[in-house]
Amino acid sequence: MGILANHVPSIEPLRPGVLEVIESGSNAKKWFVSGGFATVHPNNKLTVNAVEGAPLEDFSPEAIRANLAEAQKVAAGNGSEEDKIEARIEMEVYEALQHAVV
Repeated sequence: MGILANHVPSIEPLRPGVLEVIESGSNAKKWFVSGGFATVHPNNKLTVNAVEGAPLEDFSPEAIRANLAEAQKVAAGNGSEEDKIEARIEMEVYEALQHAVV
């Protein structure tokens, strides 16, 4: 989703993925967010409420692969249903993060 000047006000859900912030002067920074909401306000204002977010360059591909493998192991294991559901959520986040850093 791209937000340009004079965008119609709206509230949009954010799934795990990359959020690119372009400041005046064309400076851009990429963040990975695990989910949340983006609110487009009148007067060209945008508010992002994310559950978690970190600069994309802070992530190690090796750590992402290891954590994804662990989440997959838990999701396929004999643990409680709650543990499996949490692992599936972790898998969704790590898969999106893995795609973002490649």
